[in-house]
Amino acid sequence: MIEEHSALLTLFTSSLLSSTLLPGGSEALLIWMGSETSISKMTLLLVSTAGNTLGGIFTWAVGFFVAKHWSEGRRSKKISARISDWIHRYGPPILLLSWLPVVGDGLCLAAGWYKLSFLPILLFIFLGKVGRYALLLWFL
Repeated sequence: MIEEHSALLTLFTSSLLSSTLLPGGSEALLIWMGSETSISKMTLLLVSTAGNTLGGIFTWAVGFFVAKHWSEGRRSKKISARISDWIHRYGPPILLLSWLPVVGDGLCLAAGWYKLSFLPILLFIFLGKVGRYALLLWFL
């Protein structure tokens, strides 16, 4: 039982950190745990999605709180033009792509930077993350 809890904590931590601006990925660990442990796929899905969603929310919060302390002119120069355009054109639904490596972290940061509302970004980050992990586990 303790080993299972340690494994799930490791998966949660890996998922959380890989969804921040830090480098890393949790997919390999999830796939390994899905094929080599007796932990249910639903449990793995819930733990990895919770960690990855929380990491995306953390990245959004960093963007949100940093932008609060920068003038509008300085803010507009710091985010890539492409990501800025996506955020303005599509709004919170663009965060369905928050699972993408590198780009997804930038989208979460930009969503905070441009102060998109919390509940919609939470929903779309969650949907993007759960969809990606569900597909990975489906093919095991």
